Amino acid sequence: MINEEYKAMLGGKSVIRELSEYATSRGAEIGYQNVFDYSLGNPSVPAPKSFADAMIDLYENGDPVAIHGYSPSLGIPSFKETVAENLNERFGMAYTGNHIFPTTGAAGALSHAMRAVTKPGDEIITFAPYFPEYRPYVKGTGAKLTIVPADTENFQINFEAFEAALNPNVQAVLINTPNNPSGAVYSADTLKRLAAILTAKQTEYGHDIFLISDEPYREILFDGGTQPYPASFYANTLTCYSWSKSLSLPGERIGYVAVNPDATDADLLVPMMGQISRGTGHNCPPSSIQLGVAKVIDQTADLNVYETNMNLLYDALTGIGFDVVRPSGTFYIFPKALEDDAVAFCMKAKGYDLILVPSDSFGVPGYFRMAYCIDTEKVKRSIPVFEKFAHEVYGL
Repeated sequence: MINEEYKAMLGGKSVIRELSEYATSRGAEIGYQNVFDYSLGNPSVPAPKSFADAMIDLYENGDPVAIHGYSPSLGIPSFKETVAENLNERFGMAYTGNHIFPTTGAAGALSHAMRAVTKPGDEIITFAPYFPEYRPYVKGTGAKLTIVPADTENFQINFEAFEAALNPNVQAVLINTPNNPSGAVYSADTLKRLAAILTAKQTEYGHDIFLISDEPYREILFDGGTQPYPASFYANTLTCYSWSKSLSLPGERIGYVAVNPDATDADLLVPMMGQISRGTGHNCPPSSIQLGVAKVIDQTADLNVYETNMNLLYDALTGIGFDVVRPSGTFYIFPKALEDDAVAFCMKAKGYDLILVPSDSFGVPGYFRMAYCIDTEKVKRSIPVFEKFAHEVYGL
């Protein structure tokens, strides 16, 4: 008999994926250039040439056995050391290679981090708005996900609601900064306050509470801003990262978990993740990708287009009359819909070939997400369509 749980999940497909599939089919009808598809967060800039050059050099001059052989179960030591040194230089940490666990993207990192510090029945807290896939990630561990309502004024943490949600069953808190979908960047003040609360609750409850920090957008920042490094504020932090956005390598599935060296059992957590891999069949990212990324560890793709697109959309949407918190990073913007029912709003927008994601699955009613990782020319062409839609449907 097939697994009924996974069968049931077939009826609950990702709204984002469904909208992306619709945009593709609609594009086949009218030309994709005429569909303003803001559904999927798929990087639109190419990986840097230096990465391609590094891979070519590996394949032409490297040891074929090393390039194509199995990675050690805990990752290639030289790659792990390179990652650790880079984090130490950038953020003043004290990682060694033994604190780095390579994974298949940030999703693989989150899955390992969650399993390493929770058991079935435990509770993980996260903050709205949140990436919808957190729900299946947490469910797969057997833990329970608790959502703290959003602070819609600035999309920092709603601390009053957070403290009300904390209880002795909470073993981990999951944050995402810069945030998908809001584009908010958690400030140093936010992170300090979060760390102080968690430190006090660890003492009160008599057990560790781990902070799992999901950071794949760390390099996409606007207005000259910076992302304070969460692990520098709180010892029990597991940092989850991917090069999908910074190097535009989403298809290569390469990321890591970095265990704060000051965390409880810091020297055990990476070996434990190796054992988690045995049970999930994860194994490591391909050897060639670990070796290639190590050669360009200090580089990024040209990410400037995302700030250009954000400014265009923020100025246009606010000018039309939308209520928008200005993003500080990522390639997402999260305006308030022009009616309370975000699904109805986005369905009406589809009639204008504007493909927008309703906010319900992000845990915040009445908003919509736009992934503006598309050509700037297309962003510009979409603005008159937004103006027409808002005028004809909502009288703005």
